[in-house]
Amino acid sequence: MPNAVVMTGYGPPEVLKWAAVRMPEPGEGQIRIKVKAAGVGPTDLDMRAGYLKDEFPLPPNAVLGFESAGTVDAVGRGVTGTSTGDAVAALLFSVGGYAEYAVASIWTHKPDTVSWIDAAALPTSGEVAIRALRQLNVTSGETLLLFGGGGSVGIIATQLAVAQGVKVISAVGEALARELGATPVRYGAGLADRVRALGAVDAVLDAAGKGVLADAIALAGGPERVITLSDPAAADFGVMLSGPDHDRAPGALDETIALLADGRLRLRAHITMPIQQAAEAHRQLESGNVRERIILTVD
Repeated sequence: MPNAVVMTGYGPPEVLKWAAVRMPEPGEGQIRIKVKAAGVGPTDLDMRAGYLKDEFPLPPNAVLGFESAGTVDAVGRGVTGTSTGDAVAALLFSVGGYAEYAVASIWTHKPDTVSWIDAAALPTSGEVAIRALRQLNVTSGETLLLFGGGGSVGIIATQLAVAQGVKVISAVGEALARELGATPVRYGAGLADRVRALGAVDAVLDAAGKGVLADAIALAGGPERVITLSDPAAADFGVMLSGPDHDRAPGALDETIALLADGRLRLRAHITMPIQQAAEAHRQLESGNVRERIILTVD
C-alpha cells in the first residue's frame, strides 16, 4: 500500500501522520500521479486547524494538498493527450497532494526546463493570479494596487500584470517590487495617502487578506473592482471573494508553466522538506519564522 500524510482530525500540526492508505484510482477524465513534490499553502494550515471546516468539510483521514508534480502512473477513461510516464504539474481542487500517489482532474505537462520543485510550487498560485486579474479585467494603461505583493500569488500577479502593460503599485518591500517591475508603497498608517500620491487606482487585488478593504474601496472609488482572496469581511464590504474557476484553470496552468519554462516568470523563494515531515512544515509556517514557501518532496 502507498503512504500519505493523513489528517487524523482537526487540530495542531501533530494531527498530520504518515500512514498507509488505499491506492487512489483515477475516474473518468482523471489521471493518477506518482508524486515527486507537493506544495504547502496557507489554506492547508487553515483547513487542518479547522477554520474552514464549514466551508470545506473534510472526510476522516483526509489528505491535504492542492498542488503536486510527478509522473503519470495511470489514466482514467476519456483522457487524451496524456500517457503513462508523462511529467505533469497538477492542481487538486479536491486536495490529496501530500501523498505518494494523487488523482488529478486538472493538470499540465511539465517542460524539461522546469524542476519538480517549481512545478509543484506553481499550480495554485498561478491559477489564482490569472483568475483574479481576469476577474478584475485590468488592461494596458490601467493601475492596479496589490496588497500582499510578496506572497506566492502576489509575485506572479505582479509579473503577469506588468507584462500586460498595467502599472502595478505593490505593498511589499521596495527591492522586490522594483525587481518585478512594480512601484513599491509602504504598509502602515497613511498608506492610502501614499498611494494617492502615486496616481489614481483603477483596481485593487488584496492577496493578503489583512483588513485592507476599507482603504481598497476608497482608493478604487467603490467595491466593483476590488477583489480579495481571503478576507472574511468581503461580503460586509460588498467586495468579491475570488473563488476557483474550474473551467479556466487548465488554461491558467498551461499559460503559467510555459512562462516559467521560458524564464519569463519568477516564483516566490522556497525551501524543501521530506513529505514525512509535513507536520514540521506546518509548525514552521505557523511560527512565522519561515518566510519562504515549503515544498514537500517524495523520494
